[in-house]
Formats: sequence, structure tokens, C-alpha cells
Amino acid sequence: MKTILAIHTGGTISMSQNENGEVVPNDENPLAKEQVILKGQINLITDNLFNLPSPHITPQIMLALKQRILQAIEKGVDGVVITHGTDTLEETAYFLDLTLPNTIPVVLTGAMRSSNEIGSDGLYNFQNAISVAATPESYGKGVLVAMNDEIHTARFVTKTHTTNVDTFRTPTFGPIGIVTQHKAKYFQELIRTDVCEIDHVISGVYLLKAYAGMDGDLFSALDNKKTHGIVIEGLGAGNLPPQTIPAIQQLLRHQIPIVLVSRCYNGVAQKIYDYAGGGIQLEKMGLILCQGLNGQKARIKLLVALSSQKKGTDLRHFVSNAVS
Repeated sequence: MKTILAIHTGGTISMSQNENGEVVPNDENPLAKEQVILKGQINLITDNLFNLPSPHITPQIMLALKQRILQAIEKGVDGVVITHGTDTLEETAYFLDLTLPNTIPVVLTGAMRSSNEIGSDGLYNFQNAISVAATPESYGKGVLVAMNDEIHTARFVTKTHTTNVDTFRTPTFGPIGIVTQHKAKYFQELIRTDVCEIDHVISGVYLLKAYAGMDGDLFSALDNKKTHGIVIEGLGAGNLPPQTIPAIQQLLRHQIPIVLVSRCYNGVAQKIYDYAGGGIQLEKMGLILCQGLNGQKARIKLLVALSSQKKGTDLRHFVSNAVS
């Protein structure tokens, strides 16, 4: 019999509507009291670790989750399911993917509709996540996200709609599997996963989004001792307005690493254009082009790298490598 640890952290999956139709947290997670169909094959252990809306989740809380999962691995659990609010679910999932050993299945899930709404998807997604965690083929696939009958990698999945239950998608690559008949079936897998061991998380890692006519003011405001790293969602294939260049050069002179991704929904940042602010110039200046990740994921990756004290070539390789 498989032993699965269910860690509840809060979010819409644990909330209900009040008499005014407002979705609010409950004192107790109603999902923990619900019965899922386990068919006598799964020993489910429940830990109500947090009860937080997902905008309240911080890297420090992600680190606490990681430590709790390591304890569970040491005690011999066969898999872990984490219920989480959807707003920042992809960031927590990717943080865990970067910092946990790639051994037992770790599966995150959530809900787009609160527990007392018509068509609530929380219990259904929770049951599917348990099935994914208990499927032998889920071993060695990194941290996974199971939502709406699909299985996605933590590395590439993102929330794409504010309210639709089909919100979690993997742009460019698609899901790696589906849940059918209470079992995970896979059709793709990641090439490899890398683990970066950390025991703390630093602060001062920021995310900026480029826009037409952007100047250097925001970059200049971040030119201080509290700033440890910056991720920029660049235009198109990875370009910036030329007015930003002087301030960015000043940040680089102060040894602040800057990572560049694309703000586009699909595709990757590349060094294609050779003009002022183009990707070729930006890479020559010293920006790290990160391929395949969105801005929030690239920030998590830079945060983890800097927390593990990576520098120079090691930092550049870790952050830019599209498969880690």
C-alpha cells in the first residue's frame, strides 16, 4: 500500500463563499474532511501546514515546505501532494523542483472554484493529484502540477486565465501526461533535472517588465546595496528600448546579475537582433539570456542560484541552461 503525504497550504481550494458571495479563508480546511476515492490502496497522511491565500506565500514559506517534504522522504513516504492557491502555485512548484532531490513524486494542485461553489474543482483535482503521486511512472519526473485532468512540469507550467478551471497550461511544449481512470499516463518527459541545495533564501531579487518607451528610471531605482539580482521580461525575442541601456550598464558595473527572458507567452529569449537594445548587444553587455522560462520562474531560478552562492560562470550556466 502506498503512503502519500497531503500537505495543505491554503488557497481557493480551502476557501468558501460567505453570505455576500465573497470568497474567504476558512478557519479549517474543508478539503481535509472530504473523502477521496482511494480504493484501499493508499494510506493518506494529512498535514495542515499553512492556511494562506497564495499571494501570502513567500520564498521563506517555500523553503519550509521543502524542509517538510525532506522530513517525509526520510520517513519513507511514497509521494507528496500539496494543495496550494493558484496565483503563485507555479512559483512554489518550481522552487521545489529546483531544491528537492528528484526521487519520490511531489505533485501540486489547487482549485479555481471555492469549496461551496457549483462545479467546485478542488476535491476532484486533489483526488487526481493523489493518483499521480501514487503512480509508479511518476517517479523521477521532477515536481509536477496536476490540474483539470492534465499533468504539467513545474518548470514550464503557468496560470493563463484568471478564473477558468482550464487555466494551467504549458506554452510551447504542452502537458507531459493526463490523469485517466485514477492513474497518470505520460507521453513526454523532461530531458533532465538539476538540484540546487539551499538552506536559506536571500531577498532583493526583482522582476521588471519591459514596455514601449521604457527608460532607465526603474533600473536606477534598483541600483543600491539591497539589490542582489534582477530579471527583465524583455520585448519579443529578448530586446529592450535603448533608453534603458545606460542604467543597465551601471547595474552591471556594480556586479548585479541581470537575467533576460521574453514577455511573450510562447517562445524563448534569443540573441537575434543586432541594434541598440537588441539581444545580441544585451548578451555582449553581460545579461544572462534564460530560455524557456517566464519572468516569475526565472526570478525563482535566480533567487535559488544566488541563495546557493553561485557566481560568475556557474551562475550564468545554471540560470541560462534551458533544461535545468
